[in-house]
Amino acid sequence: MSETPGDDCRLPPALADVARIEFDYGDGIDFEPYAAFDSAEETTHWLRQWTGNPEADGSAYRVFGQDGAGGLAALWHGRPGRPLTEQPVVYVGSEGECDVVAGNLSDFLWLLAHGMGPAEADDERAERPDPELTALAERHATTPRRPAADIVKEARAAFPTFAEDLWALCR
Repeated sequence: MSETPGDDCRLPPALADVARIEFDYGDGIDFEPYAAFDSAEETTHWLRQWTGNPEADGSAYRVFGQDGAGGLAALWHGRPGRPLTEQPVVYVGSEGECDVVAGNLSDFLWLLAHGMGPAEADDERAERPDPELTALAERHATTPRRPAADIVKEARAAFPTFAEDLWALCR
């Protein structure tokens, strides 16, 4: 992404604040945020392993966290020319699941505030607001708070072919 060179692993301030929060997996958010983005080399290696394609290029992804099974959360460069914080958040699971979970970083913060991480975006469970994550979203988000299901639905409507395009990289 042109806004953040491949060797720059610094998180935007909102994600740096998320990385300082201790997630209690027993409360429903299976998410371990990283203190920095994975390097471009690590991301390309991961994408090649996930797809089985030795030519796959991970430069469109900035990985910033994982779930307990090894699924990854990343900002995906799906909006050329837009700042990193305006890029969609995607989840690529260890069992082959993949999809857009939020249209931008602000919406991802609201998803967390509702008690859902990237792996839980498809869960049809009741929202469980988290006061600490809500306060973080209120400090950093530039989008309005709305139900988690709406955030996910809007993101997937904006990028309807993400999953099939990612699967097309597979050999």
